Amino acid sequence: MSDSQNPQRRFRRVPVEMSVRLSTIDPEPDPRTGRPFFRASRELLANVSEGGAYIRTLDPLSPGRRVLVEIELPQGGAIEAVGRVAWSRSILGSGGKLEGSGVGVEFLGGAPGKKRSLQDFLDRYGGAQAAASE
Repeated sequence: MSDSQNPQRRFRRVPVEMSVRLSTIDPEPDPRTGRPFFRASRELLANVSEGGAYIRTLDPLSPGRRVLVEIELPQGGAIEAVGRVAWSRSILGSGGKLEGSGVGVEFLGGAPGKKRSLQDFLDRYGGAQAAASE
């Protein structure tokens, strides 16, 4: 049974490969200078649901970090959601390269219109994938 079909999950996951911007909301101290800074990076969205997303990144954030997730939609526009890193993993592959690293982000909130855009996207994209696999 695929992860997206797991009956124990509250929300159906839709596998995707899309650009996503991941930004921290709370500052962290720079290890060299001690000055506070915010992280912002472009990453790869691997799957998404109403409740959250799995984001592939070579620099996983620690669980508990609050983040802003900005998903760029294929039809244009973007969805923004505030979230919390629920888990992170760093996997070393051959040659010491990070492979399969990423974070699971639980969505905590967002603008009502953006939430509707996410639901529309999931219905359209998830429905198209289901039809293609039949």
